[in-house]
Amino acid sequence: MIGAIKEYDAKIDSKKRITLRSVAFDYYHVIEREDGTIMLEPRILTSPYSVSENTLNMMDKSVENIKRGKVSEPIDLSDIED
Repeated sequence: MIGAIKEYDAKIDSKKRITLRSVAFDYYHVIEREDGTIMLEPRILTSPYSVSENTLNMMDKSVENIKRGKVSEPIDLSDIED
């Protein structure tokens, strides 16, 4: 079992919120259990419109293959229904 770094009591305010002290992350996934236990798992959110470096590299390789004529045979999509 992982040891505790900090331990403190927190009180729910009038809007049903608690304050976490000196946290390392801005976002957490919350799991509430039937016994009243609440577990927080840190989350790092990424921009939904960003493209990873790996994806950009794959796209560059695909464009190079097209320029060199290294392509597959055309696919017949005429049988596909809308």
